[in-house]
Amino acid sequence: MRRWLAPLLLAAALGAETDNNANGWYMYFGDHAFGKSRFGAHLEGQWRRADLGLAWQQLLIRPALNFQLNKKVMLTGGYGFIDTFRYGGHPFKERFPEHRTYEQAQITQKFLGLDWQNRLRLEQRHILGYAARYENRFRYMLRTNIPLPYHDKHYYIGVYDEIFYNFGKNVAANVFDQNRAYVALGRHIGHQTRVEAGFMEQTIQQRSGKVFEHNHTLQVAIYSRLPFGK
Repeated sequence: MRRWLAPLLLAAALGAETDNNANGWYMYFGDHAFGKSRFGAHLEGQWRRADLGLAWQQLLIRPALNFQLNKKVMLTGGYGFIDTFRYGGHPFKERFPEHRTYEQAQITQKFLGLDWQNRLRLEQRHILGYAARYENRFRYMLRTNIPLPYHDKHYYIGVYDEIFYNFGKNVAANVFDQNRAYVALGRHIGHQTRVEAGFMEQTIQQRSGKVFEHNHTLQVAIYSRLPFGK
């Protein structure tokens, strides 16, 4: 926590500008095994809206290949297309697309009677348009779901925090990229699918290092683990 608090406190001391936005993200996450194989497909789409849903923020499409190493570890490698639009009080000069490859390990462990997911991700970002450049980014997310003791435990509280760091020769003022803190109410629909609605507080340090976005974000998501075939 100290690692990401430090740049925020330093920016506040130096009088960095802030940009407060109200956004809505609508998402699908699918991890679909190929029958009884250890391999599977990750299918993901996110429709991210700004200004309480009235304008575009981002479009994200992220397919990948999963490999279930064992019961606790899943490895993933894939591709993402992200189209970022102008939004907020300090928008980018113009809309820009991004092609991204990534590698990921998701490790599940038991603690305090709950399943905790540790997700470590490396990204290779090919950013196009006026801001054309190549960057690397590391992400770490810690997440758990807390079952509620009502309605046969169909409902739960989902919480996570995710930290992002940029690195490489093209990164200067924003080694700290962003942090996402999230809480939601979820419901299981059968054994393989669940839905969530919640709130995420996203803090972004823009590339200049002089502007911090505080994005207050409604999230609605569907998660599915239905296999392809038997």
